[in-house]
Amino acid sequence: MTSPKFKLTWKNLLLPAVGIIAFIVYIYLFNVDISTIIRIAQRTNLYVYSWAIILLFLQSFLFAISWRFLVNFLSVKLSVVKSLLYVWYGIFIDIIIPGESISGEVSKVYLIAREQNGTSGKVVASLVAQRFIGMAINVVTLLVGLSLLILKGQLSGVILNLAVFLTVAITVFLLILLLLCVKEKWTQKVVNAILRFVEWLGHGHLKLTKIKEETARALRMFHDSMKSFRHAYKILFASSTFLVASWVLSLTIDYLIFQSIGYPITWEVIIVSNAIFVAVKSIPVGVPFEIGLPEIAMTTLYVVLGVNPDISATVTILNRILTLWLRFFVGFAVQEWLEIKAMKMFNQNNSEETNKS
Repeated sequence: MTSPKFKLTWKNLLLPAVGIIAFIVYIYLFNVDISTIIRIAQRTNLYVYSWAIILLFLQSFLFAISWRFLVNFLSVKLSVVKSLLYVWYGIFIDIIIPGESISGEVSKVYLIAREQNGTSGKVVASLVAQRFIGMAINVVTLLVGLSLLILKGQLSGVILNLAVFLTVAITVFLLILLLLCVKEKWTQKVVNAILRFVEWLGHGHLKLTKIKEETARALRMFHDSMKSFRHAYKILFASSTFLVASWVLSLTIDYLIFQSIGYPITWEVIIVSNAIFVAVKSIPVGVPFEIGLPEIAMTTLYVVLGVNPDISATVTILNRILTLWLRFFVGFAVQEWLEIKAMKMFNQNNSEETNKS
């Protein structure tokens, strides 16, 4: 069984088009026109920009290795190549079904369960553990960036309030997630409530008895897996190290994009803007291709942090060419290749069963 392939239709293009128009209108409010952006972009140093592209692929590789440590520890064997391919597959799904990793993580669970049946609970545990580490890094990054800006006297009230709000929100979410990981009965109640709601939507026509049984088994496996992480200090350290390295590369990519157009930028601005942008982008707004809100958020952050509006808009576009469109096309190619490969395997298995019968 394979997942449905992505098909480009006018409905897929409508909302991204609206997002692009919204961004163009937004930058005009800052008295920035397209010709100014083009003029600034024309002076881009392609050598420096190329390094940003290289680091983008290296960042994904380090992220995949970080996850592989966790999932392999739970006896779900995943090669380096497959872990990287599944990460790119998840990136593609995240772009077309926004939700900042939630949709992408679901696709990873599906891909591994398709090959290794009965491993869903373990895979979810590995992804949740990585999410814990990632959110902790985000909070620390925010605090470090704020401290540096305060020491230099460059912090505005808007950024301070937003950063404090996001730090508190992420911390609260982490605590709730931690409770659900520790309290198995609480998690079961939440899942049962969701399933009952689904049954209610089906007006009694949906019978989820089998799904409930499979979910209960997966939840037990999930909680057992999370418990096993409690004393896996070496694995958690290794995973955290690679995830921190991946995060550092994401900051470096932002820095190199500024350098490519010859604009001097401080690391404090990069650190704070990146941490806040990641948090804002995690809000699932349901807009395919994540176009509109992220660009507006990134441009606004740069402007509030003291970057010229012309530069802010140009850097945002150059950044999104890499972090959105390049990732989309690479992820799309990976998704198509994996699904074609799975379909061939499915047809081959069917042929073998037919010949045996």
